[in-house]
Amino acid sequence: MAETDAIDIEDPEAVANAARTAVGQCLALDAGETCVVVTDDTREPIGEAIYAAALEATDDCTIVRYPPGPQHGAEPPDPVAAAIAGADCFLAPTTKSITHTRARSEATAGGARGATLPGITEEVFTVGLDADYEAIADECAAMLDAVSGADEIRVTSPQGTDITFDLGERPWNDDTGIVHEAGSFSNLPAGEVFISPESATGTYVVDGTIRPHGLLGEGHTVTIEVEDGQLTDISDDALRSEAEAAAEEAGDAAYNLAELGIGTNLGVTDLVGSVLLDEKAAGTVHIAFGDDAGIGGDTEAPIHMDGILKEPTVYVDGEAIDVPTPEE
Repeated sequence: MAETDAIDIEDPEAVANAARTAVGQCLALDAGETCVVVTDDTREPIGEAIYAAALEATDDCTIVRYPPGPQHGAEPPDPVAAAIAGADCFLAPTTKSITHTRARSEATAGGARGATLPGITEEVFTVGLDADYEAIADECAAMLDAVSGADEIRVTSPQGTDITFDLGERPWNDDTGIVHEAGSFSNLPAGEVFISPESATGTYVVDGTIRPHGLLGEGHTVTIEVEDGQLTDISDDALRSEAEAAAEEAGDAAYNLAELGIGTNLGVTDLVGSVLLDEKAAGTVHIAFGDDAGIGGDTEAPIHMDGILKEPTVYVDGEAIDVPTPEE
């Protein structure tokens, strides 16, 4: 059954200001451009705030609403895909992520620019959009300099993570929140450098945020084993069930090791339980399995599941590098 209960907005003014930041600073929407706001039944209040902000910039704006998707990474309905593909820009505050979908990647490949806001809440929207995106862009540039050209990345953590990524010829990407050029794309809130590795082997232990749990409690971790780019074991029953459900549709693609990301948002000082915000936190690493076709890989799956590590050490071709430290 579709989720139908919309989130409640406690501070409409703060939400309106965040919407103006998304439309103005992040998208730089101009008069005469076409804009589509994609939302669903539970995120409609945030969608409406973004729609109102967009109408302050252009008269040619449309809002499209549909029932929440069954899971993160599931394709939106065909009319939604057509709407974003036909617009100059789009913003998508939705319950379930459409970031790693063919609809999104084909729209941006065709020249639309835009941002997705998966699982957005009032807190994440107002905190995450109250940011210095020029500083975030600078941190992304510095991290790209540190990792670009590497053959392999190794990540360890005190919790037991020890995983090595074979990068091959895959490109590094950055998510700065600045979406001004045709075909450019970002998550909002923003702040990460990421890659879809060709392969990986080892263990990663999530001690931060991961769906369906949100922020893990003290002492609660999720251990995931990986061999030759495929997950071989998931310690957590709830997470394993989500992966198995995706595998019923996509087979082994659901267990693909999909992403390595490094957070660069200096303004995120505490994890709040939202993957959208927490994966951007400076000082963290996130690792995902499932779909990677939207970020430079070649695996399509109806799932993209990020897990956040709070105390990682990152090695580039054997040398430890500095990761950004959050502002206090």
